[in-house]
Amino acid sequence: MTEQPVSPDITSDDKLWAALGYPIPIIPIVMLLMEDKKNRPFIKYHAVQSLALNVVLWIVIILLSATVILACFAWILWFVTFWPAIKAYQGEYMTLPVITDFIKKQRWV
Repeated sequence: MTEQPVSPDITSDDKLWAALGYPIPIIPIVMLLMEDKKNRPFIKYHAVQSLALNVVLWIVIILLSATVILACFAWILWFVTFWPAIKAYQGEYMTLPVITDFIKKQRWV
């Protein structure tokens, strides 16, 4: 995971919205539906990335929950969302290895 430098035009409101999008999956959808939020590059980047990360995590959680032994471990994976949330709150464009490459190839960000 690599980080890009902090841009001076990123507001504290942008950082908060971007950070909340990772652990709370409904927030990225709300951000992408709000005109003033989706026009901000920092918010749009993190909204799309957090939405993709949450979709992947929930698929993995559902698959792991199918077995009783791995069900407890599956919900621990949700805590993975806190690391990109912290980086977003610090104003950084965090790159997640597979997810960021995918959303950039799809031209979503």
